[in-house]
Amino acid sequence: MNSFTPDPTRTTDLRRALGQFGTGVALITVQSPQGPLGMTANSFSSVSLDPPLVLWSAARSSKRHDAFAGQTPFCIHVLSAEQTELARHFAAQGHDFAPYPYDEGPNGAPTLRGCLATFHCDAYAVHGAGDHSIILGQITHIATQPDEPDGLLFKRGTFGRFTPAG
Repeated sequence: MNSFTPDPTRTTDLRRALGQFGTGVALITVQSPQGPLGMTANSFSSVSLDPPLVLWSAARSSKRHDAFAGQTPFCIHVLSAEQTELARHFAAQGHDFAPYPYDEGPNGAPTLRGCLATFHCDAYAVHGAGDHSIILGQITHIATQPDEPDGLLFKRGTFGRFTPAG
């Protein structure tokens, strides 16, 4: 067992420890004054059923942070295991939508095709939290895939898929 107290000199160890927890992978999109933007995140979570609220976190150091934290409508896409390249693309940069066709969603946010689920949200609140912002959205529209292929997962710095036990 590796035991330590997190401090600024142990960020790699902290990241490695947090990586033990596998998460789903989401892509968040927004229509900005400069055009459509996307950002890959593994911090997506449900918050409330009434009202229907979700959250995700954006690094304040990201060049895209302000566009997403700017109280504009956004769309959260839950990615399938076949969308690893899409996740990597928007993790590296967020303005090039050319390889990925999209439609304008009901709230104006770019909506990519072929995702497991899309949650169109109005900005509800933004809270500073250390080096990230917690962005809360109120869901106004949902679309899901009827056949529900495997979701894309992220653990220990790599992408993968869920394998049922037993």
